[in-house]
Amino acid sequence: MLRFKSLGSGSTGNATLVEATGLWPTRLLVDCGLGIRQLSMRLAEAGLCEADIDGIFITHEHSDHIGCAHKFALRHRVPVWMSRGTSEGIGRPDFDGLLHTARDGQAIELGNLQFTPFTVPHDAREPLQLTCTDGASKLGLLTDLGHATSHLLAHLAQCHALLLECNHDADLLDQSSYPPFLKRRVAGMYGHLSNAAAGEIARSVRHGGLRQLVAAHLSQQNNRPELARQAMLDALGSSTDIEVADAGAGTRWLAV
Repeated sequence: MLRFKSLGSGSTGNATLVEATGLWPTRLLVDCGLGIRQLSMRLAEAGLCEADIDGIFITHEHSDHIGCAHKFALRHRVPVWMSRGTSEGIGRPDFDGLLHTARDGQAIELGNLQFTPFTVPHDAREPLQLTCTDGASKLGLLTDLGHATSHLLAHLAQCHALLLECNHDADLLDQSSYPPFLKRRVAGMYGHLSNAAAGEIARSVRHGGLRQLVAAHLSQQNNRPELARQAMLDALGSSTDIEVADAGAGTRWLAV
C-alpha cells in the first residue's frame, strides 16, 4: 500500500513523506524545507524517527524546499536525489557520496518504491516534481510551477492521488499588499499556480480512479482554504476526497 503525509506546506517550509508499506516499508522525504529540530518533531508526530527515512528528493533550490537537507543527510547518512541544476543552485555542497543526480523522466528505485521526476516551469535552475508508485498505486506531487505543460500532464495521467499546488486566489493576490514586481512573479508563467489554474490541471487528469487530492502550498496572504477546496470541488466533484494541507501541520496520513 502507498500512503503519504504532508509535514508542512507553504512559504514557511515544505516537506512530504511518501511511504510504500509492507514487511519492509520504504519512506521517501520529498523536500526538506524545515529546520532540523522542527523536522525531527514533525517526524515524531508522524510516528517516525530520522532512522526511518530511506531517501530524500529535493524538487528545487528555494529555501522553503531545501531547508536542512544537507545537514540531515550527512547526520543520518540518507541518500539524496536532486537535479544537477538544483545542486548548482545551492552551491554544489559536498554530500560525502550521498548525492545522486535526478533527471527528467528517469525512474529511480528505492526499496519497494519507484519515483519518477519530471520537469516543470518554475523560476529555479532545474526544478523537478515527481510521481511515486509501489506498483499498484500512483501518487503525483506537483507544487511550485507557473503553468501546466503537456509534459507534466502526461506524467500525472492515471494518478490515484495528487498533492497539487493551489498557491493563490487571483483576486486576493491582485488586492494584496505585495509590490507589483512580486505580484507579477507569483502570477507569472514561472511562478505559482492560482486556484483556477490548479483546477484546470485537476480537471485535465481526472479519471475514475483519482480518489484523493490535497490542495497544497497555499499562500497565507493570498489564499483561503475554503477557496482552494471549492476550486478542487468544482474541478473534480464529490467523487474525490479533497483535503487542504496546513502550512504548519500539513495533513494526516492519507492512503493512495
